Amino acid sequence: MTPGVMNAGAHVLVVEDEAKLASLLQDYLQASSYRVTVLREGSGAARWVREHAPDAVLLDLMLPGVDGLSVCREIRTFSNVPILMVTARVEEIDRLLGLELGADDYICKPFSPREVVARVKAVLRRVRSEQQGVASPLQFDEERQEARLHGRTLPLTPVELRLLRVLAARPGRVLSRSQLIDALYLDHRVVSDRTVDSHIKNLRRKIAEAHGGEDPVSSIYGLGYKLEWDGGEGGGG
Repeated sequence: MTPGVMNAGAHVLVVEDEAKLASLLQDYLQASSYRVTVLREGSGAARWVREHAPDAVLLDLMLPGVDGLSVCREIRTFSNVPILMVTARVEEIDRLLGLELGADDYICKPFSPREVVARVKAVLRRVRSEQQGVASPLQFDEERQEARLHGRTLPLTPVELRLLRVLAARPGRVLSRSQLIDALYLDHRVVSDRTVDSHIKNLRRKIAEAHGGEDPVSSIYGLGYKLEWDGGEGGGG
């Protein structure tokens, strides 16, 4: 398939030096009605984004010429286009997240092309919701140190409240367990990932009870967690 033969949907830039993988991603994205442009190296990618303003960028971490981190940094100096970083180096994920380069999601190789398409759809849906001014059903009362969902006070512990506040501050963005630990415990105590998972489990249960059974907190395997409201909908209980 060649770019542009499908319906004129959102335009996705794929920056990937592996020819077979780039072609596979292109085929799957075009089958989902996206317009696709493929670049095989990082050099010139940021300039291309500036000139063509794509709707999303799939950006490989390890690229010839200019690496993906550098491309992401440069793009973020002039554009908020959604960027999905792709990496085969799982050990890089915490460092990537910690750098807060402004990427919107992280995908680990090997992956299913269908998973990538689903991630692209999710990030574009989030962007559309933000552009349409979809209000979050969540409000924080700093004076009372409470969180309310659909006007209903959530019965949260202090740690759960801090955890929710951190996730809500970056809707749709993946936060690693180490980032959450740093935000939850300012005294830098040693806390296991299992402790964070336990707090997340309790938080998700309490939110779901007040949100019509729906849970907006997602667990991203090997990465961490993110909070994403689905169009601001949900039951008030």
